[in-house]
Formats: sequence, C-alpha cells, structure tokens
Amino acid sequence: MKKVVLSTLNAKYIHTNLAIRCLKAYIEPEYEAEMAEYTIKDPILNIATDLFSKKPDIIGFSCYIWNIEETIKVVQVLRKILPEVKIVLGGPEVTYDVPYWLERLKGKVDFIVIGEGEETFKQLLDQVHGKEDWSKVHGIAYLEDDKPVIKPQQNKIDLRDVPSPFSFEEDLPYLSKRVTYIETSRGCPFRCQFCLSSIEVGVRYFDREKVKDDIRFLMKHGAKTIKFVDRTFNISRSYAMEMFQFLIDDHLPGTVFQFEITADIMRPEVIEFLNKEAPPGLFRFEIGVQSTNDETNDLVMRKQNYKKLTRTVTMVKDGGKIDQHLDLIAGLPEEDYQSFRKTFNDVFELRPEELQLGFLKMLRGTGLRIRANDHKYTYMDHSPYEILGNNVLSFDDIVRIKQVEDVLEKYWNDHRMDRTVEYLVTNCFETPFDFFQQFGSYWEGRGWSRIGHQLEDLFKRLQEFLSSQDRHEMNVIEGLMKLDYLSNQRYKPRKPWWEHEMTKEERSRIYQDLLLSPQIAGNDFSELNLSEKEIYKHTLLETIVTKEGRYEYVLAYFEPSTGQSTLFYFEKEHMSN
Repeated sequence: MKKVVLSTLNAKYIHTNLAIRCLKAYIEPEYEAEMAEYTIKDPILNIATDLFSKKPDIIGFSCYIWNIEETIKVVQVLRKILPEVKIVLGGPEVTYDVPYWLERLKGKVDFIVIGEGEETFKQLLDQVHGKEDWSKVHGIAYLEDDKPVIKPQQNKIDLRDVPSPFSFEEDLPYLSKRVTYIETSRGCPFRCQFCLSSIEVGVRYFDREKVKDDIRFLMKHGAKTIKFVDRTFNISRSYAMEMFQFLIDDHLPGTVFQFEITADIMRPEVIEFLNKEAPPGLFRFEIGVQSTNDETNDLVMRKQNYKKLTRTVTMVKDGGKIDQHLDLIAGLPEEDYQSFRKTFNDVFELRPEELQLGFLKMLRGTGLRIRANDHKYTYMDHSPYEILGNNVLSFDDIVRIKQVEDVLEKYWNDHRMDRTVEYLVTNCFETPFDFFQQFGSYWEGRGWSRIGHQLEDLFKRLQEFLSSQDRHEMNVIEGLMKLDYLSNQRYKPRKPWWEHEMTKEERSRIYQDLLLSPQIAGNDFSELNLSEKEIYKHTLLETIVTKEGRYEYVLAYFEPSTGQSTLFYFEKEHMSN
C-alpha cells in the first residue's frame, strides 16, 4: 500500500483544516492517510523536511488564497527531494482557472482535483494502486503530452452518507486548543459575484442526526470553539431552529458556537427565542453586510434588505446574549470613498461587538473577476488578488481606508476603550469613520503600525493624537480614558500611563476619610469592609472630570482572588476639607 499524506498550510496554529479530514474519512478503510498541518509562517524548508521524513508516495495539498504561494514553494522543494512522489492539489484556489494552474505548475504537480474532492481523490487512489488509467477519474485535471486534460466531475456525492471527519485519535489532544470547523451543508442560495460560493448552485445538507452526534463527540473530547462553515446557516428556518434548540439543550459549559448568518432573512420570532433561551456567550454570529449602497449590491447580484438586517442586529444586541461580528468590503463596484464612508457609518451605528473591514479580492472564477474590465479594476496578479483601484476608487483612496483598519481593530474590536471611543465618535468627530480614519492616518504617519504595543502604549498614542488637535474636551476625554484603563486591569497597575494629579498627602487623607466613612463611595464599597492595609494595597484612587464638567474621584478596587476590577465614584464635595 502506497503512503498517502494529506497536508495544508493553515493561516494560524489555532486553525484546523476540515478538507483533509473529510478526505481521510472518505478514503478509509480502503486507504490510510496521515495528516500533516503547518502554518504559512513556518519556514518552507522545515515543512518540506518534515514531509520528506514521512516518506510519502502521494501528497495532497488543500489550497486557498492565503496559502497557495507558500504551498507552491513547498511543492518546488519537494519535487527536487522527492522526484517520484505524486503531488495532488485541491481546494477552492486551484479549482477555477485550471489551465492557468496546469501551465504555471508544469513539472511540479501531477494532478489538480476540481471542486468537491472526496469521490475524486478516492478514484485517483484506485488508479494509483491499479492501472493508472486517469481517464477513469472524474473531477481531475492534468497534463498529457504537454496538453491540458480537464475531466469535469459527475454527480455530487450524497452528503447524508459521508463518514464523520472528527473521529481521528490524533486530533483529540488538540480539540481544546484550536478552532474546530464543521459543516452541516454545502452550497449557497445566493449569487454574490465576489464570492466563490455563488458558483455552486443549490444547497445540500448532511444528515442532521450524524451532525449532532459529531458535535456531542467534539464537546465530550474538549472542543471549546466550534465554527460552522455553512455559507448561510439560517437559510432554512426550521433547520436553524432545530440546531439552535439542540445546541442549547446539549451544550457543555465553556463551548462557543459560531455561525455565518444572513441577517435580513432571520425572523423576529427566531431572535426572540434565542434571546429567551440561549445562555449568554454560547452563540456568536458573523454577518456579511459588505455594503449599504443599493446600486453596488445590485451590481454584484447581492439581495439585501438593510432595514430588516438592522432590525435583526438590533434585536440580537438588545438581547445581550450573542456577540455579533459584522463584515464590510471596500472596493465593490461603484462604491467610491464617500459611499464607503457612509457604509461604514451606517453599520457602525449598530455598534456591533466587532466590525471587520476587508478589501475586495478578485477571486478566480467569480463573476466580478470575469467582468473586471466593466469597472476598470486593477488588482494583484497573485493571491490574495486584492484590488489596487477601479473606476471610482483610486489607490490613494484605498490607502486612506486601510488606515482605518489597524486602529479599528485595536480601539473598537478589542474593547479596550469603549467609553472613550463612544464619546469621541458621538461628540468630537463628524462621523465615526472620520475618527478612525484621521487617527489611522496619524498612526501610520508616526510609524506605529510597524511596532508592537502594550496596553499603556495604546492610551498614550490616543492621548498624543487628540492632543495634537488641541481639543478643548481633553479633560473629559482623559477622564474616560482613565476609567477604560482601570476597567481593563486585572491587578493594581504599578505605574499608570497618566501623571497623578493628587499628592500623596491628599490621597492619604481621602483614604482615611473612606476608612472612617466608607459609605461615601456607596453601599457596595461599604460592604467590602476593607481594612487599611487592603485599601492601600488593592485600590487605586484618581480624579476625573465628568462629561457634565464635575470634578469626581474614582476608586478602582482590584479583587485579589478573581482579578476583577470594580470602580466606585464619589464627588469631591463629600470629602472633609
């Protein structure tokens, strides 16, 4: 029996590749395969050396836009050190524009698997172990006498009959440390022209009871983050409701389930059910908004009712049970800088827990790439095929939008400064986009995008940016920044980012007042019943200016056993002279 290795380069160590597990499960028990996962950050020679040590006869690589160039480099080395090995590429990145890949990879790759790979790969292994009659394998491409041979797939496999990809012993020790990906359907009902999912017609489902058994197995063996890769998890309301109910009933504490949701088709009664029944933190929704420009959505064949989408996001947020991650794409047809600014502000108005800013990628096989000339797109020749401009968006515009990306991630998505950012975008800048863009431009100009940052650095950088604008609200802003900083600390900070305004004598006097009359800081503080030693050791006292212009004290208490910080406020007039 020839040695088969299934491999891929993940974007990060915490990711796992579902495709190679599906292939391994499908070809067993007739053929055994060893899985070998790496990351795109691993040195190419290290990957090739490890694969060499496995002494494979056949190596299959799962290919995507984020790993194709690194995968090709690995293949080039393997071809030199393992000249007899059969190398097979599969995955969405090589499924489309097959003649291009055959030509580019001539002499390096033996076969390309087109589309859904389970049945094709098994047929290929049959011929590798048999007469090597490649004409009997459907869904592959290869060169024969330097001419491309492309054999389309026949019927799709019945997903109800496929074996589980989650029963491998070698995966069990890592389930708690990595994201586990699971699919309950394949295909997408929508035709968005920037997305590869638009190419496959129709939606097919796996067996529901088998899926539930898989989830029970994964939770039993320690899986903490389970992400559904279904393109639209809630396309069938009855199916989504059944799965939501199952996950609520059978989940184990500490498990989180993530879904890609189409928000404008989600019925209010489904959200009401989740708001009532779902435990907090059990579910996380990813929602692709992409654009709020109706003309742009029409041009990419994207049907979206933004009013209903807003209703869904708002109802979910008001429920307080489910975090939401909303996606935008800059660079879609006829969305210029000002239109994207409006899209950003429209969506930021919903205050999602995360707002992801992405840039259009001209994926091979998509309608938008095929018709790129209609909108005068220019884009990178190699993956990730990111756009460089079009007829309404210049590269300079793209650079300005990119400046938003870094600070949006650090100052909104990471929720280090919620009070401060809310005040800034509401009171100090014309729109939220303008705050992030102007700060992002300053950030880039100072070279901060190329260095690391401690929490204290982030506060100092924002203070420097705002001070450079000579803002009259700086006392209020710095007060909010202090509150955000203290709220994000697990232990009493030795040296905060600001200069203390109180003298040691003033601080000591206030502490003595609090020891004599703890109710000054409220009943909750009084109930802590702190000793003099505890109040000096586990609290930090500061002054702030409120939004109303009042001068207040804030006392941060850092609970030593839990690392929880609690803030207590009291006004200066309540203190002794």
